[in-house]
Amino acid sequence: MSGNENGSDERARSGDRAGDDDRPATEDRAGDDDRPATDGGTAEGSPRTEDGSARFAPADRVESVPPSGIREFFEVAENRDDVISLGVGEPDFTAPWPARSAAIDSLERGRTSYTANRGMFDLRKAIAGRVTRYGQSYDPDSEILVTTGASEAVDLAFRAFVNPGDTVALPTPTYVSYEPGVRFAGGEPLPVHTRHEDDWALTPGALREAGADEADVLVLCYPNNPTGATMDAAEMDAVAEFCREHDLLVVADEIYAALTYEGDHQSVATRPGMRDRTVVINGFSKAYAMTGLRLGYAMGPEAAIDAMTKVHQYSMLSAPTTAQHAALAAIERCDDEVERMRREYDRRRRYVVSRLRELGIEVSEPGGAFYAFPRVTEVAPDGDARAFATELLEAEGVAAVPGTAFGAGGEGHIRISYATGLDDLKEAMARLERFLS
Repeated sequence: MSGNENGSDERARSGDRAGDDDRPATEDRAGDDDRPATDGGTAEGSPRTEDGSARFAPADRVESVPPSGIREFFEVAENRDDVISLGVGEPDFTAPWPARSAAIDSLERGRTSYTANRGMFDLRKAIAGRVTRYGQSYDPDSEILVTTGASEAVDLAFRAFVNPGDTVALPTPTYVSYEPGVRFAGGEPLPVHTRHEDDWALTPGALREAGADEADVLVLCYPNNPTGATMDAAEMDAVAEFCREHDLLVVADEIYAALTYEGDHQSVATRPGMRDRTVVINGFSKAYAMTGLRLGYAMGPEAAIDAMTKVHQYSMLSAPTTAQHAALAAIERCDDEVERMRREYDRRRRYVVSRLRELGIEVSEPGGAFYAFPRVTEVAPDGDARAFATELLEAEGVAAVPGTAFGAGGEGHIRISYATGLDDLKEAMARLERFLS
């Protein structure tokens, strides 16, 4: 269970830490190894440079993780003024005014204290009411945890449920943070390859082929980043049966649930026997265009939320208070704005897919999120998607992400985000056409 719901326990702990940090930094360092800390030179058996690089050598689990393939690529783009970015999953909309107004009002009223560890109860209650549209039912008192973005919720799930050496099955291509998060928790990622020919849906055959029957946890991300894929009811039923048969826990990242364009969003947690083995993650960044406010949530059985709350208590204390007030208003008063944004994304989706196909580029129909994942092997130099993306950026100033940033399953593809305006999309497609001619 969470700590003191009025936040006083967190303030006390924060104060203790502040007191500890008031002592000179050299005190700890000298006491650790019985040697005085020095500004330079070399400690016996432990050479170090002036910047402390030897002393702060990364842990093996950190050293084994490369920098983000997305950020690495777009550092190049940031140095040019003529670039149209089709890479970052950042809505080009502003957060709806009722949400912004609620945030401003909360600040003007001085509501800047910690909330309950699990988040404001009124917000948890509103979340519980909202997710019933997906067939989900959770107790706001004990089965919902408000987090600092959906990313924190994913990290909490890995740290709460993955033991060192546990195997975590990751359908690939997939969101860039999952594999590092598993490694940081001491787990072993197991790639499960989905295919362009299957419209990137996860199948029991792919799970069996990868050896996921021996895994401990399965991560699901549908609607999917980077492919935009969704799964229909029958496909989700089949995956749920596999999880029950092989006793897999599931972390279901459903951050794009509200951005589903064809049919209804399908949640694995609503399948028979799956609620008790699934943690569902969602948030406010994508559908509500509230990325910078950093607010997400996790839902699951009480025991699961208790465990995640314990990690959250010691690492984050509580999610940002101002953002929670904004999120409550978003749920209560912003449905029309969300629907308007969804329709506009759908319009862009249909345009991008049609233009790519006009240019002879294969692309599966994305059913959700705001990404397309075209196959460029037929038009790329030597079939190399990374080289294709690099040359497209250099020659025409159009930035897209090489598919390999999302795992080996992304070979031969690029990710295009249509979270940017239609005018920019039209110009980007015109530049792409020129690049291919």
